[in-house]
Amino acid sequence: MGRIAVIGAGMGAMAAAARLAVAGHRVAVYERTATYGGAVARFERDGFAFDTGPALLPLPAVYRDLFVKTGKQPLEECVELVQVDPASRHIFPDGTTISVPNASRAGVVDALNTALGSGAGDRWGDFLVRAREAWDRTRRPLLEEPLWPDWRVLAEREPYPAVPHKRLLRTHRARTLDEIAAWELRDPRLTALLDGHALAYGLDPRTTPASAAVLPYMEHAFGTWYVMGGIRELARAVYERCLARRVEFVFGAEVTGIVEKDGRAAGLELADGTVTEADQVVAGLDPVRLHGLTDHPLRDDGDVRPDRESARPGRFTVLLALRGRRESGAAHRTIVHTPDRTAELDFVSYLSDTDEPVRPTVTVLRPDDPALRPDDEHESVVLSAAAPVEIDWSADRTDERFADLLVTAAEAAVPGLRKRLLWREVRTLQSTTQETGAADGALPQPALAAADGRFLHPANTTRLPGLYLVGGWAHPGGGLPHAGMSGALVAGLIVEGPGFRGSQ
Repeated sequence: MGRIAVIGAGMGAMAAAARLAVAGHRVAVYERTATYGGAVARFERDGFAFDTGPALLPLPAVYRDLFVKTGKQPLEECVELVQVDPASRHIFPDGTTISVPNASRAGVVDALNTALGSGAGDRWGDFLVRAREAWDRTRRPLLEEPLWPDWRVLAEREPYPAVPHKRLLRTHRARTLDEIAAWELRDPRLTALLDGHALAYGLDPRTTPASAAVLPYMEHAFGTWYVMGGIRELARAVYERCLARRVEFVFGAEVTGIVEKDGRAAGLELADGTVTEADQVVAGLDPVRLHGLTDHPLRDDGDVRPDRESARPGRFTVLLALRGRRESGAAHRTIVHTPDRTAELDFVSYLSDTDEPVRPTVTVLRPDDPALRPDDEHESVVLSAAAPVEIDWSADRTDERFADLLVTAAEAAVPGLRKRLLWREVRTLQSTTQETGAADGALPQPALAAADGRFLHPANTTRLPGLYLVGGWAHPGGGLPHAGMSGALVAGLIVEGPGFRGSQ
């Protein structure tokens, strides 16, 4: 079998490495930082620990499959998975609150009807039925198969079966999440509920295709899961599975070039001058960094590629160390919705110089996990919000002022927050760049159909034979399940060749 060089130790890259090693390849992973996991990182201080990237796991079947295919120990013997219930609690600007049950469409419908009024839950339930149809139409091509050569079929076809809408004597169908909300949900609180699934990836619902309805569907259908000890424990388990399959890891090894020989990828050049040979190269990199490693044109003009001229937002995070016991019945995840949707989506809240800027939608994570706190008389809390990459967060205390907005929002979710606060750690988009290498700290979103292909990602194969793309910046895009599937796709393409068509 061949020698495989993997650039980066993110989740997609490690998933590919473990599968390739099981297939008999000699695999070496070269990671520029001192640890594994990529965006699945951890911050620790004074006995407190925090997940600084993804904090919940949707669609755990992806990682269950990885562990089944790479060893005897199933996922549940390597980490402790628990369902989060309620899946989320929502606090709306009008003071309405609702707890959304985990993996229960009927429960969600009842909860919404009770909290928002008769009919609201039914409209959301009907939306989920249509979202399921979009999921059924796109699941294989956008999650389980390599990107089709005729990918433009996915770009041109909107899989969401929108309800016909009469407007100005003409019939319209929703083409964006914003239009679904306006024409089918017809309640600003349901709009906020839908917006939250887009904002989690830094997406603007006004321009995000209706096919993104699959995002709330995935959560409702397959549940929301937490890994005890933090999601970092999932990265540890995947790393240890790689070691058990004799994958070699070289940390502190920055790749500065891809070696080409006879018109194909043939190894790596490292910053210390070392050249390592390989039969295949797997790159888990932001395309901006990847294009700096080779002079070879990796894509044709007609190929799918990210639009770097309109970079999407990243994630701004504030870590809170609190004194005092977590109250009984506290929700694991609370979303405090913005009081001014338009201002948030236009980033007015971030750029305002007024005394009272509009705060964004804020996700408050309060895991009941002894591993993340020094003792039961303390609590670790993570706040996050989407934020634009264009801002200079170091100028004029912009980072601290924005952090104040997040803390203010979180007061609605955490009783006595400011009095309990011991210290806070502010993490801007530059923190993401340091951990993952992603240009500007941008956040990759899952691949989505329609919208002329703007939400698709580059295929896992490239025009340079022997070079493959894996992770959030390649097909099928960002998010823990998608990263895991990218590893499966790359391994399949290398092991079975270009005829590989995905899992059956």
